[in-house]
Amino acid sequence: MPVTMFDVGMTCEGCAGAVKRILGKVDGVNNVDADVAAKRVTVTHDDTVTKEMMLPKLEKWGAAAGKSVALAPCCSAGTCS
Repeated sequence: MPVTMFDVGMTCEGCAGAVKRILGKVDGVNNVDADVAAKRVTVTHDDTVTKEMMLPKLEKWGAAAGKSVALAPCCSAGTCS
C-alpha cells in the first residue's frame, strides 16, 4: 500500500487527533499515524488516494489552527508515495 508523509506543526495530542479525524474521512485512507514529537504524519492508503487530495485538507486545518503543514521531504522527492 502507498504511504504519504506530512510534516505538521502539531504541539499536542489534540492536534494529532484532529489530523487523524480529518485524514481518516478521506475515502481510501487505511491508517493515519500522527507522531507529535517528530511532527510527522504518516498515511497509509490505497492507490486511489493522492497527496493532492490530502494536502489541502491539512492546509485548511493548519491555517485555522495556526499550524504549519507541508509534504514531507521524502514525499516531495517522490520516494514515499
